[in-house]
Amino acid sequence: MQHIAGVLAQAETVRAAATLIRQQLAPLQTLVMDAFDMRRETPAIEVVDTGRSAYLMATDGHCWMVTPDPALARALVLTQA
Repeated sequence: MQHIAGVLAQAETVRAAATLIRQQLAPLQTLVMDAFDMRRETPAIEVVDTGRSAYLMATDGHCWMVTPDPALARALVLTQA
């Protein structure tokens, strides 16, 4: 989690952060979404200086859901306000 927060904080853009995370943490899927789409969810990571957040996503094989548990995470959603 600290590594993801560091990448989010230091990357030039949220898309650049996603690219780095994909390269470094494969096979973890990493997506960039509009912050508005995640507005009712609680982020696992918030980088206040940049307005960026990361949400851990779990799946039951069909549906995706936000999870607070890193052990269940199969994907990561990144946003920037």
